[in-house]
Amino acid sequence: MAQPHSPHDKRPAPRLYLVTPAIEDAAAFAGTLRDALEAADIAAVLLRLKDAGERDLINRIKLLAPIVQDKDVALVLHGHADIAARAGADGAHLNGLAAFSAAVESLKPAKIAGCGGVNSRDDAMVAGEQGADYVMFGDVTAEQRRSPLDAIVERIEWWAQLFQIPCVGFAASLSEIRPLSAAGADFVAVGDGIWDDPRGAAAAIADAAGQLTLPEFAK
Repeated sequence: MAQPHSPHDKRPAPRLYLVTPAIEDAAAFAGTLRDALEAADIAAVLLRLKDAGERDLINRIKLLAPIVQDKDVALVLHGHADIAARAGADGAHLNGLAAFSAAVESLKPAKIAGCGGVNSRDDAMVAGEQGADYVMFGDVTAEQRRSPLDAIVERIEWWAQLFQIPCVGFAASLSEIRPLSAAGADFVAVGDGIWDDPRGAAAAIADAAGQLTLPEFAK
């Protein structure tokens, strides 16, 4: 069972979790990724990959992994738990409880196993009981519709005040970063809005980092 927080626990400041675009040309993205990692404190990078054969996927991961890991940042694959170890990634993020349950034993204990796309409190707790290193709220699986922001905030508040397993709040825009971190998210994931920002990804990430805040119950 996921263990509750002690009220005496000192809560660390929330950190950013970068979610990449779906990458096809890893070499072309490498410079953008390197600049992004210089822009602010980043805890992890969730690497999304366009579909391809296994060897091509592994080659893309191996090209980008050192850029991330040399900064002491974790590289987590979006799916592809079966190749995480061979490609040199630090773990995998599985979207949906069924996908997570099927892959978690192949990842633990050596690799990070993250669970997203959880659409109920029960699913989140089951993922925690099965060994999730974090649960992510606010992202969705392909067949889901995203919940309103206030519902995501409420779920993060519930989790953060009860469980020790970290939670990630997925910010669909820069304006969501402050409420998600204020709710108690240990990490805030930022994705397409960062890479598509007209100021450039590095400037957007620096802006995102400035939006992070501790929740009231941890101040």
